[in-house]
Amino acid sequence: MRGLQIGNKRAEVAVIQGGMGVGVSLSGLAGAVAAEGGVGIISTAQIGYDEPDFATDHQAANIRAIGKHIAAAKARARGGLVGVNVMRALKDYEAHVKAAVAAGADVVISGAGLPLELPELVAGSDTKFAPIVSSEKAINLLFRKWDKTYNTTADFVVIEGPQAGGHLGFSADQVATFENGSAAFDDEIVKIIARVRQQEMAYGRKIPVIVAGGIFDGKDVARVMALGADGVQAATRFVATEECDAAPAYKAAYVAAGKEDVRIIKSPVGMPGRALHNAFLDKVGRGECRVSRCFGCLAKCDPKSIPYCITEALINAVKGDVDNGLIFAGSQVERITKISTVKAVMDDLKSGKSGME
Repeated sequence: MRGLQIGNKRAEVAVIQGGMGVGVSLSGLAGAVAAEGGVGIISTAQIGYDEPDFATDHQAANIRAIGKHIAAAKARARGGLVGVNVMRALKDYEAHVKAAVAAGADVVISGAGLPLELPELVAGSDTKFAPIVSSEKAINLLFRKWDKTYNTTADFVVIEGPQAGGHLGFSADQVATFENGSAAFDDEIVKIIARVRQQEMAYGRKIPVIVAGGIFDGKDVARVMALGADGVQAATRFVATEECDAAPAYKAAYVAAGKEDVRIIKSPVGMPGRALHNAFLDKVGRGECRVSRCFGCLAKCDPKSIPYCITEALINAVKGDVDNGLIFAGSQVERITKISTVKAVMDDLKSGKSGME
């Protein structure tokens, strides 16, 4: 597999590890991926959950943790690229992006909403930026906005398909339409890539396109590269690794999962999400997960109307209390049958072949 050139920054392998919050992809995982030549990504979503003052001042805890984890990942990265994923839906979105830039993040990737002001937040820095999009319509809107307002464009683009884990940029009906396989989304990928190539001509520079969602092995990589992609983003495969920052029980849930355990849920973020069925989702279904306090994570969230607190649910899961937590996962999670290593996953993705864990 060839490398990935993003402006003046280069990854030896065109693999970006997807950002996973809360606490699933922190400095341990991101640093290990970067050390293997990929791009390691830290999720900033409630990143300070294990800071001593998180309960009393989550904003300060999160900002401090962003700098701490970027520094720690870079120390492990052997010169590789380390970046962050910042959800546009976060209440403190702008502060998170600025903190990541100040800490020297190589890249900022932003989804869960349209990051219309992202160029302004990274302006004047060497941090490269990318939106996560799931439709030609979305990339058209962003490109027009950035052309007109900032006279600039994305450094790279991430296309996330309907087989991804976590929050999905589709309606529930769209997710159901694409359930028969990733190939059904290929036409949209081709359209988005064509639009990015037009933007390249307008700005006279390369804008790499990264495809995410359902990327499990080298065969998946080869398929999307044949569509015109410059690289891939994978997340689920990296959870069941020794280096992943989640608790052993969280990883064990991936290893134990079968295809029948994967569910499309309604998230308090306002988007569909893909997660593993467990005792927690049963409790949500029975209306037993009342919100007792607000951690201020989402810009648009009414604690009085949501079925559960997503911050509390994700923190419980990443700490290992999987029966009382939300476990996001991709559509091919059932293919994971053991705990592996980041190196083994990277080697598999580079192989061009079908791999089974």
